[in-house]
Amino acid sequence: MKLMGLLLAVSMCTFGVSAQAASTSDKNLQINKVAEGLGIPWGMAILPDGTMLVTQREGKLSRVNLDSGEKTDISGVPAVKAQGQGGFLDVALSPDYADSGWIYFTYSKDVDGQGATTLARAKLNGNALSDWNDLLVTNSRTSKGQHYGSRIVFDQQGHLFFSIGDRGERNTAQELTNHNGTVLRLKLDGSVPQDNPFVGQDNVLPEIWSYGHRNPQGLYYNVTTQQLWGIEHGPRGGDEINLIEAGKNYGWPEATYGKEYYAPVSIGQGKEVEGMENAIKVYVPSIAPSGLVQYQGEAFPEWQGDLFSGALALQHLNQVKLDNNEAVDEVRYLRDMNKRIRNVIESPEGWLYVSTDNGEIYRIQPAGNE
Repeated sequence: MKLMGLLLAVSMCTFGVSAQAASTSDKNLQINKVAEGLGIPWGMAILPDGTMLVTQREGKLSRVNLDSGEKTDISGVPAVKAQGQGGFLDVALSPDYADSGWIYFTYSKDVDGQGATTLARAKLNGNALSDWNDLLVTNSRTSKGQHYGSRIVFDQQGHLFFSIGDRGERNTAQELTNHNGTVLRLKLDGSVPQDNPFVGQDNVLPEIWSYGHRNPQGLYYNVTTQQLWGIEHGPRGGDEINLIEAGKNYGWPEATYGKEYYAPVSIGQGKEVEGMENAIKVYVPSIAPSGLVQYQGEAFPEWQGDLFSGALALQHLNQVKLDNNEAVDEVRYLRDMNKRIRNVIESPEGWLYVSTDNGEIYRIQPAGNE
């Protein structure tokens, strides 16, 4: 298994480099800007009325009319620690939103001058949030400003997952007494499911679903296959796509393809380590991924089952084709825009919406779509 994983990882690195060098045509896509002036639009969620909630990292929440581009500020957002990579992060509607009205958020909370990735929920009444409740202020606070994560997804079985980066303290990602470098699983009310993998174990936080992550800024739960996908930032090289399973260790910082920023020096024990999970795909050089969907729609039937992520450093929309959960091809869109893609989501129509660090949101449809 380890040999097969090594061969696969090497082949993935190879086609990742070739995809970077190759030009990609967007000629089969209709790409329209639908909004601008949104700071750094980190999270996006489409409401039942067709408008979109957009979190802005600096601490704002807006409702965007996707037809006119009109933006309406939403009040009731708590103070966020908007420093470094922290701030107002993800937003996601509860699976039972029509009945409960709950909207879930992650943000960096100031705790005694340090930042902690925090999961909260609230309700939307008109243009204001109400009933704000911090469900979990994670044990991840440090004085550093990087690697907060964080995305939220649901399994449609009464649970949610959300991700947390190593917070710039890399070795803590291998320690189960804190939440750094983990994906957590909770019930919708914030309580711990009793079938979580580490429940009842001494010196382990029971919310932890998986660990050994560096900075997972993309999660997607496929409710049909019941699989949780994640994409995370490596250091200089070594971004990873992982199929995330209960109780597994994803290696950081002991197993990584990345190098130190100060020199081409390997990190940890090597590219693969016994007892730690191998990635489905590794990006060398790094693309700096953010956001993740596994396409399910009918608008682009040829994309069904493909993974899409934004790329910050290499400024494109990244598509990975899978075959039996193995990465077999890669395509890079929107490269001519030369913009950092911060997030990507799929709409009920099967269209993709992407946000950029320029404060814009674009809609991607099939060419000729009216």
